[in-house]
Amino acid sequence: MTKAFYSSGDVIADRRADYARMLAEGGDHAAAAELMEQALEIVPDWAAGWDRLGSFHEKSGNVASAIAAWRRLEALDDNGTFGARLKLAAHNAGAAGEGTAVSYVEALFDQYAPQFENALVGKLGYRVPEMLDARVAQCAATVGIERFAKAVDLGCGTGLMGEKLRGRVDFLEGVDISAAMIAETARKGIYDSLQKAELVAALNTRRAEADLVTAADVFIYCGDLQPVLAALVPALKPGGLVAFSLEAHDGEEALFLRPSLRYAHGVAAARDALVVAGLDIMCFETAVLRFDRGAPITGILVVARKPPVELSAANDGAEGGNVAA
Repeated sequence: MTKAFYSSGDVIADRRADYARMLAEGGDHAAAAELMEQALEIVPDWAAGWDRLGSFHEKSGNVASAIAAWRRLEALDDNGTFGARLKLAAHNAGAAGEGTAVSYVEALFDQYAPQFENALVGKLGYRVPEMLDARVAQCAATVGIERFAKAVDLGCGTGLMGEKLRGRVDFLEGVDISAAMIAETARKGIYDSLQKAELVAALNTRRAEADLVTAADVFIYCGDLQPVLAALVPALKPGGLVAFSLEAHDGEEALFLRPSLRYAHGVAAARDALVVAGLDIMCFETAVLRFDRGAPITGILVVARKPPVELSAANDGAEGGNVAA
């Protein structure tokens, strides 16, 4: 969401919205909402204004008014850039769907890119790349993999995962939905190749191509794991590894949408999705991924392997022998 999204085109409305922002930064969200409503009386079709109004109402505790603002936003935001559908679903006022809200995620990280690392690592204690890298190294060693010929880092962001992988990969490719994130990581020279793409679309163009696919805190924006894994497994070479993280919950639901607009996956459902996808689970453990507003966010660290072709051939041969007998 660039600054262009936040201009109403009317000087007076913009001025009131700016005053509302300052009130919100000072903690008076109710007053900020009241002033934002005045701005929207001038420009009633300003999508970004309704998004901001919903946020002010939510933070003031007026959830009913926040939902009303987001319903208006949903009608105005055809591309879903502001994530109105997700915000409504997070407050049980609508259905989130099971796939990635592509326009919302792209806009979110385009806006977030310049301060991404400072916020995530410096303030939230984010450690997923080093935790995943350690588990990839351990699992690779158990199956005799010393180096990876090609790795694809999905949702590469500013290259935090790529920095960890670089020393053990011959050709490292980064994929991200955000052009701003791609620009940030390109300056570091970590990756041999960078592609701006939605991850399922990127995976669908590949067949038995990668020895390793990683996704650090990426599938939390995707919802249902099965379509993602269905695209990912064919992109792996036989014997290749996939490593990723999820936010976790202990309930019976396969997943639910948190107020943060990130999906939390059920532990049992996530394990089942790996089995259904035909992957062999090598590492599946819970850990604290980072902190959010001072509270620990528990997640799942996963490393799984696509069965080696030798095993498939051996099984085929065994089955053939049984039939002949």
